[in-house]
Amino acid sequence: MEKIFKGAAIFLDRSDINTDEIIPAKYLTEVTKEALKPYLLEDLKLDGFDPKGEKLKNARVVVSRQNFGCGSSREHAPWVFEVNGVHTIIAESYARIFRQNMFNGGMLAIELPKADIDALFAMDAEGDVSIAVDVDAQVITARCGADERKFNFAISEFDKALVKAGGWVEFADARY
Repeated sequence: MEKIFKGAAIFLDRSDINTDEIIPAKYLTEVTKEALKPYLLEDLKLDGFDPKGEKLKNARVVVSRQNFGCGSSREHAPWVFEVNGVHTIIAESYARIFRQNMFNGGMLAIELPKADIDALFAMDAEGDVSIAVDVDAQVITARCGADERKFNFAISEFDKALVKAGGWVEFADARY
């Protein structure tokens, strides 16, 4: 089954965006994913970034730099992206637990080399970027106006199976 993720991208031009910036710890007592929704990236300090802005509300893809999702290990960080409709994060690297929690939730955590990340940021400097990810072909297609670029990425067969199933629970339900 072909699985394609697509949508508007938001660019967070900083390394080491941590889980406390993704979802502040004071909200970790919430008992539903939906209750987390309004707090996505609430504490992220980044020039020009508005956590309540339309750009984030419309985003389905996040592009960032190195070591995304570092800090405390918590499932809430991927959950808050999920409940806000963000299904794909593209970065140079991830904190290990955050990365696996993304796949466990059926979302994509794609690693690209710095040169490819820089090329995506250069596209963003030209205007709004939309990104489509073909999981089977392992290809990202980024579009900004008439400019279209393709980037190949690697994903393990197991992580691909988790994404295609919709997450770990769905994967296990279908097999066990």
